[in-house]
Amino acid sequence: MILVYATFPNKKSVEQVIKKILRKKLAVCINYWSIDSKYLWMQKIEKAKEWAIMIKTLKKNYRKIEELIKKNHPYQIPAIFSWSLEKVERNYLKWLKKTIKI
Repeated sequence: MILVYATFPNKKSVEQVIKKILRKKLAVCINYWSIDSKYLWMQKIEKAKEWAIMIKTLKKNYRKIEELIKKNHPYQIPAIFSWSLEKVERNYLKWLKKTIKI
């Protein structure tokens, strides 16, 4: 199991991507929340309100999720990355594998 993280400029864009990922059964659950961000862009420090998502999925689905996000993302260079999980509760992992495309 992995967690995939990405940020979006607004709630509408994040919810559209979430629906597409879940409809394709590429993940079992996606958490999302608003965040305050500061970052360097074009040699300037920028500040923005953004939305972050954490996608619960299997490692083999990362590329499909990454492509789906990139295809539907308004940013020129979206932040998309993942964490491999060292431990996952056994029953949760079993449910995850049964629920999404394997």
